[in-house]
Amino acid sequence: MKRMMRRMMVVWAVTSSFLATGQVKVDEQRMEQDIEVAENILSTLARQQFGKRNFFQIEVQGSYLSGYGVTFQFPQGSAFNMLMMRNGEAPNILTEDIRGGTYSSSGGSYSYVFSSTPEPPDAEEDIAREEAQQAKERAVIAGKAKTLRSKSKASKINTDSLNHSMELRFLDIARNFLADYGDVISQLRPEERIIITNRSEEFGGDFGFMWPGRSSARQSIMSAEAKRENIIQLKQGKITRDEFMKRLVVVNSVPSDNLDPDLEVLSSMFNRLYRQDLSKTYYTEGDVSYERLKDYGVIYYMKVYSSNQEDNERWSLPTVGMNSVSTPERDKQVTDLYPKFEADLKENLVEYGRTLRSLKEDEQIVLNVKLTKCTGCGIPASIEVSVKNAVLKEYSSGKTTKESALSKVNVKKVGSQ
Repeated sequence: MKRMMRRMMVVWAVTSSFLATGQVKVDEQRMEQDIEVAENILSTLARQQFGKRNFFQIEVQGSYLSGYGVTFQFPQGSAFNMLMMRNGEAPNILTEDIRGGTYSSSGGSYSYVFSSTPEPPDAEEDIAREEAQQAKERAVIAGKAKTLRSKSKASKINTDSLNHSMELRFLDIARNFLADYGDVISQLRPEERIIITNRSEEFGGDFGFMWPGRSSARQSIMSAEAKRENIIQLKQGKITRDEFMKRLVVVNSVPSDNLDPDLEVLSSMFNRLYRQDLSKTYYTEGDVSYERLKDYGVIYYMKVYSSNQEDNERWSLPTVGMNSVSTPERDKQVTDLYPKFEADLKENLVEYGRTLRSLKEDEQIVLNVKLTKCTGCGIPASIEVSVKNAVLKEYSSGKTTKESALSKVNVKKVGSQ
């Protein structure tokens, strides 16, 4: 299945290149082979970080996009994180038994319930001894609470330290691969690139992972990128390894928890625009989520549909008012609707994206869209539509035309159905 999906993606990339230039630029089978070899190398490099006996299989996914390059992804929640937890200093659950009860650390609150027996009548000495014993126990518990608060604080420090260690190890793997094995992808053009990232196409806005018994810890989006021409110059000895490392484009963006009202408003706009009653192409079900990335911009996540299945052979397409159509008719409509969907998405990004105020000029707005299923239709599996905020500001202020702004919107297509 994995091989078949990649072959479809490479065929789509080759076909696009052929249509654009009139000649085939890439040997499909060789590109697929090169990517699989490179995936294996990256998995091996990752496993070597933790010793050869680790049994976790690290799934690295590679894909080629003509004119852009090859992207390798370590998916979030992958075995790479599991290996880091097994080999790092994961915080312990702070639980301790105290004289028949349980003392626990949870969010900084501490509690203990004493059990007692009925007081015997006229036993003042016994009562005094019991009160003294309870006072002693309270002192012990107070001491343990102080110790556990210190441990809790240390656990937070350990978690931060482990996150930092994960980032360093990931980037170390990425840099070494690009320098030592980047030329394995032999058919890239000089301007095309290799990107290694921990961001998955399956990402849906959740960058957290859970330590056992602890709250989630935020993880950065990291990537390292090298152009083919720099890889070749390193192999030919025209630049040093140090110079090559300086030319790498390294991104380490931490998702922000701050809520920006304008980002929420834009999310609601797209959520409304692509409901069945307004959209004329594909439509959404559920909210349009987003992730604000520090010093990068904002990514909005959408999943769009085209139709509802009435039975095994009949479909309805609510946005175009078609009911009880056959599967071939449905697939033709889905294919025909794609160009308009892409064009409308670009226009809506320009028209409504300019309402954002919380982004810097060099940051960008990205729409990450998973497309409706349509096997054999030739439409992408997903697309990523992006534009710099500076472009939208120029359009909003009248310094550039709408046509000029639209021409600066980038569309990255991933996969082919």
